[in-house]
Amino acid sequence: MPTHKMKVEIWSDVMCPFCYIGKRKFETALAQMPDSAAIEVTWKSFQLQPDLVTDTTKNTITHLAESKGWTMDYTRQAIGHVMQMAEGVGLHYNFDKAVVANSFDAHRLSHYATAMGKGNEMEEELFKAYFVDGKNTADHATLMALAVHVGLDEQAVKAVLQSDKYAAEVRQDIYEASQVGVSGVPFFVFNNKYAVSGAQDSKVFLEVLQKAYAEWESANPTAVIEVKEGAVCTPKGECK
Repeated sequence: MPTHKMKVEIWSDVMCPFCYIGKRKFETALAQMPDSAAIEVTWKSFQLQPDLVTDTTKNTITHLAESKGWTMDYTRQAIGHVMQMAEGVGLHYNFDKAVVANSFDAHRLSHYATAMGKGNEMEEELFKAYFVDGKNTADHATLMALAVHVGLDEQAVKAVLQSDKYAAEVRQDIYEASQVGVSGVPFFVFNNKYAVSGAQDSKVFLEVLQKAYAEWESANPTAVIEVKEGAVCTPKGECK
């Protein structure tokens, strides 16, 4: 096994419908990689609407209609293709229930989860809570319950949420996104060299994964030596 792993970084936002779809398409490709255990996925923070004020009285359809100046009928038509895309990867979006929620604290929780080795599991719970279950992903009690569900300590999560811990890390990710040239999410960076923008077909992800991994592997040969067994003497004085 390699002593370290090839990095895949994914910039996303909890409230981004294409990010959850992109996660599924990427996972389909990753599952086809024989060496998937040597690939490390890191979720990076991006905020589509950093100034968004959490409002539990409105669902995302109403919010979208008001912010765009669209009629409700037109808005429902506009999100229809997004829902179809989601269904295509087995996700059942419920925009009528989705709560308008600022994602900053969810991103802070994601960073803490990553530090605890549960980053991918936490992202899945956050996406599901927002798009499927209609939960308020800005609410601390909700975030704590989601964190406990993936195996994180409730009191530790509470301490993180009640402080400003990981806020700097979230802002750093957002700054990095501007440096990398991320103008929309999801945005995938493979081995610091190749990028895929958007919820592309899983075949696209697989092609880039294979290319990036082949290059990474050639630059990072494993330190495994094939040994032909023979007669040896050990430091313990045993010869056999």
